[in-house]
Amino acid sequence: MKWKNAIKDYQLFLKIERGLSKNTIDSYSRDVKKLLLFLETKDILINPIQINQETIQLFVYTIAKEVSATSQARTISGLRNFFDYLIFENYRETNPTELIETPKTGRKLPDTLSENEIDQLINAIDLSHPQGERNRAIIETIYSCGLRVSELINLQISNLFFEEGFIKVLGKGNKERFSPIPPVTQKYIFFYIKNIRCHVTPQKGYEDTLFLNRRGRGLTRQMVFKIIKDLAIKINLQKKIGPHTLRHSFATHLLQGGADLRTIQQMLGHESITTTEVYVHLDRSYIKSVIEEFHPRN
Repeated sequence: MKWKNAIKDYQLFLKIERGLSKNTIDSYSRDVKKLLLFLETKDILINPIQINQETIQLFVYTIAKEVSATSQARTISGLRNFFDYLIFENYRETNPTELIETPKTGRKLPDTLSENEIDQLINAIDLSHPQGERNRAIIETIYSCGLRVSELINLQISNLFFEEGFIKVLGKGNKERFSPIPPVTQKYIFFYIKNIRCHVTPQKGYEDTLFLNRRGRGLTRQMVFKIIKDLAIKINLQKKIGPHTLRHSFATHLLQGGADLRTIQQMLGHESITTTEVYVHLDRSYIKSVIEEFHPRN
C-alpha cells in the first residue's frame, strides 16, 4: 500500500463514513502528509502497513523542535486516527502511535471581547464603502448567533427564517441546527440584501450564498479574518482576534447574562457539553452565583 493511496482512501472514509466537513478532513490529512514528508526527507522507505512505533517516535521528536506542545498533541491525535482507520479496514493489526505519549498542553481559555470592544469594532466600519454594510452584517451575525467562520461563509439566503426569528446553520460534520437571530441583526442583513447584494451578480453556484465578494463569489475564511483584523488595528485593539473571538464572546456574554450551559451548547452546536464548559472558567462570578443560589448552606 502506497502512502498517497492510503491518504486518498482515508479522506473518502472521513467524508462518506464519518460525514466530516472538508476543513476537518484537510486537517486530519495534513497530519499524515507531514509524516510522509518526514519519511521522504529522511529517505526512509516504509509504507503505512510496515511503519512502526520507533519511526513515528523519531518523527515526533523531530517536530517537537519546531512546533508547540499543542501542535504536537494534535498531530499525534491525527496520526492515531489514521492508523485506527487502517486497523478498521484490516490493513494493520496494531496502532504504532498507541504507546506514544502526548505532551501535556494544559487548558487555554479562549480570548473574548467586552461588549464595548465589540461596539467599537462595529462603529469603526466605513459604511460609505460598498462593502461596509456587508461587513457590519457579518460581524453582527457572528456575534449575535455565535457562528463559526465556516458556518458564516456558507449561510444561504433560503435558510433565513426571519419571521420565525431563526436561521438554519450547517455546522461541523454537516449537522444542521436552528440558531435564534435577534431583530437588530435581521435588520442589518435585510438592508445588505436589498441595497448592496442586489448590485452584485452572483457567479454560478453562489446564487443562494448570503455574503458575496465584489466578484460575486462566496467569501473565504481568510477574507473574514482580514476584515476583523483590519478593524482591530483601526481601533488600536491590543488583542489578537478573529471570527472565533466573536463566537467566544457570544457564549461568554450569554453565560454572564444568566443563560444555562445546555442552552449555550445547543446554540454553539457543540456535540458535547464538555466543550461548552470552558466558558464557565472565563466567568468566576457565574460559579459564585450558582453556589449562592443552589447550595443549601447559602
